[in-house]
Parts: sequence; C-alpha cells; structure tokens
Amino acid sequence: MNASEGEKSVTFVLVHGGWHGGWCWKKFTPLLQATGHTVLTPTLTGMGERAHLLNPEIDLDLHIQDIVAVLEYEDLREVVLVGHSYGGMVIAGVAERATERLAHLVYLDAFLPENGKALQDYAFLPPTRDDDGWRVLPYTGSPGMFGVTDERDLAWMEPRIGDQPIKTFTQPLPRSADFHPTLPQTFIQCSDAPFFVEAADRARRYGFHFYALSGAGHDAMITQPQELTLLLRHIVAAPSLT
Repeated sequence: MNASEGEKSVTFVLVHGGWHGGWCWKKFTPLLQATGHTVLTPTLTGMGERAHLLNPEIDLDLHIQDIVAVLEYEDLREVVLVGHSYGGMVIAGVAERATERLAHLVYLDAFLPENGKALQDYAFLPPTRDDDGWRVLPYTGSPGMFGVTDERDLAWMEPRIGDQPIKTFTQPLPRSADFHPTLPQTFIQCSDAPFFVEAADRARRYGFHFYALSGAGHDAMITQPQELTLLLRHIVAAPSLT
C-alpha cells in the first residue's frame, strides 16, 4: 500500500483498550506506516509488556498521564489521537491536559465519557480475582469476546490479554466540568455491544463525524486492519475533518 500523491503525513498515537496493550496494533501499524504516516502505540501502565508494573493503585488518571507524557517527551504536535474501547476514557482526559498538541480525536468502538462518570457507569464490570479483589478479569477470559474469531489471531492474543486494575474502571473522568473539546472528533462503530451503540448514538447527537466498520467486531485493528487503515486515511485527508 503506497501513499497517495499529495497525502499529508500525520502522526497517530493509538491508545489500546482494556486488558490489551500496544501489541494489539501489530497487524495494523505497518499498513498505516506504509502510507507515510508516523504511528506510536504506547502501552498503558500495568498492561501488555508493562504487566510487571500492575498494582492496585493504578487508575484512570495515571493512564491519562501515560499518554500525556508520550506527547510531551516525544514533543508531538498535530496528533491524531485514537482511543479504542477503554482508550476512549483515556483520550477524553488527554484532550483537556494536552489540547495544544492534538489535531483530532478518534473514538474507535470506544466509551465516550461524560464529565464525572466512570467506565462502570456505562458497562458492567467482570469479576475480580478472588485472591485480591482488584484485578479485573477479561470478559469470560476469552479474546473471542472481542469479536475475534480467527484461530491464529486468538492463539496470538490469548497469552497477551491480561488483568486490569479496578480503579481504571471505577475512577470518574478527572476533567473540568466546563471543558468542551474544540477539536474535530470522530466516532467509528465496529460492534453492536449496547454500551458502544449508546456511545455512537450520543456521538452523532453531539455532532461527531461518524463511520461504521460493519462486521469488524470490537477489535477491528486485528480483524479488519486494511479497512481500518483506509478509513483513518480518509478521515485525516478529508478537509472538513481537520
């Protein structure tokens, strides 16, 4: 896949969802990079290859700071910030703390938090491990619940899906009540989970740009990486979306 003539190079920062890590973008990232864009896929504290840092004090605020730090230490500007699933909670917080570094927010089948609300206000939480009460288990422990059905993808995902600290789900979005992002915002719906359907409906009412990846399932970066690449290229190329 080659960059289209005249296509502007954009910096994407991709924020993964719950129980995942930066690893989940592995099939997708090379496709977007091949079109001339810069792509960063940070892993939130306690997740993925940073699972050795998992502890009960990790909360949503820390995950927001993780991404703010990436923007600051890499000195990134005009960033298209993409949040998948739980990552929607994170990018909403980042939008207030680092607005001047961002160009566009993209909610990828993501939670769309309102001020003062936590993820648990939108979806039920799976049980925690009996021995500690703070490590939230993935939904039924099965990556297949994320809309992935290919056996090779499942075999790759299974050892990488990890527990998530409960405070990331129970801490309300730490954002000023009067903050309203002025950035362009897009919502991409990939699944029919009730909480993402509700978020998509609300995004349209708020005037977000809206797209759907039919049949992708929740983890579109794994199930439909080519289609997602084309869609994000379209989003950043459209004059009305920048």
